[in-house]
Amino acid sequence: MPAPRPLSSVPDQPARKTRWTDAELMAVDFPEPRWAVPGLLCEGLNLLAGAPKLGKSWLSLGLGADIANGDPVLGGIEVERGPVLYCALEDTGRRLQRRRRQMLAAGGRAAPLLTLETACPTMAHGGEALLCEWLDANPAARLVIIDTFAKMRGADPAGMSAYAADYAAAVRFKTLADHYGVPFLLIHHVRKQSAEDFQDTVSGTNGLTGAVDATLVLKRARGQADGVLHVTGRDVEEAEYAMSFDATSGAWTKLDGPAADYQMHDTRAQIKRFIRDYPGQKPAAIADALQLNPNTVRQTCTRMAKDGQLRAAPGGTYYPAEPASDSDSTPELSHLSLRHSTTPDQQEQE
Repeated sequence: MPAPRPLSSVPDQPARKTRWTDAELMAVDFPEPRWAVPGLLCEGLNLLAGAPKLGKSWLSLGLGADIANGDPVLGGIEVERGPVLYCALEDTGRRLQRRRRQMLAAGGRAAPLLTLETACPTMAHGGEALLCEWLDANPAARLVIIDTFAKMRGADPAGMSAYAADYAAAVRFKTLADHYGVPFLLIHHVRKQSAEDFQDTVSGTNGLTGAVDATLVLKRARGQADGVLHVTGRDVEEAEYAMSFDATSGAWTKLDGPAADYQMHDTRAQIKRFIRDYPGQKPAAIADALQLNPNTVRQTCTRMAKDGQLRAAPGGTYYPAEPASDSDSTPELSHLSLRHSTTPDQQEQE
């Protein structure tokens, strides 16, 4: 374990105007927000959630290195160069070295302005002071990454509700992000249950997503893309981006065009196979079983019914296009049948 750092006081918030008449407000010339990644990561507190082993750490490390060098991120988004702090609190120095060497061997560049930290105390026991110390020493900082949020949030205060505890834990990071005007990115996990609203898949209560300025959820895609990045927030436009992962370089790339374009080609085949094995299902149940976007499944089922690939029945259920005869109502199952399928994440990336 590293030697304990001396604690230092957290700087007081500077005085700022918080009240205007309507006329005064309309006359104020507010500065434009600072972006770590234009259109994606803005100043304030950002939360990136995803399933374990999906590639969040590769994505975080790649963002940090590219921004520290001023290189285009995600395959083409121009960024401003500046210092980046990446707190990889679930990693070791050896593992970080291996990842960086893999990136460099695939054509990446060394990043002198990237600081890598593998051990931080919780916010209430010195972590807040540690972050302030680095930010004070790097006034041109572009991004602070906390991987993971759970490692630094600390224990919840006794007697506080889960919602209040989640909100308070996030606000500690948001206070620093707002004070320094630097984007913070908290890496977090999603729950196992699917949800129609991607924000509801984030582990924890609505207090967490309510406190942050932007929520990003990385999900595994089922088509040509390796993932879909869902984004919503106060300063970012709500959107879905298809993402591709290169295991050789450890790099994520944002693909051109709507995310649905990269999922649709495989979606119809999956739905058709599922309905053949489990006739009479509604889109919500299909989406849950196949781990697909409910809106995508609903729209695809409607189109498939119009194209004669499925048969829509009263009540919003769907059946195979051709009614099964008595002789084949119970088809013989193969070892690839959905009824005997293995978990979909056996080939997950780290």
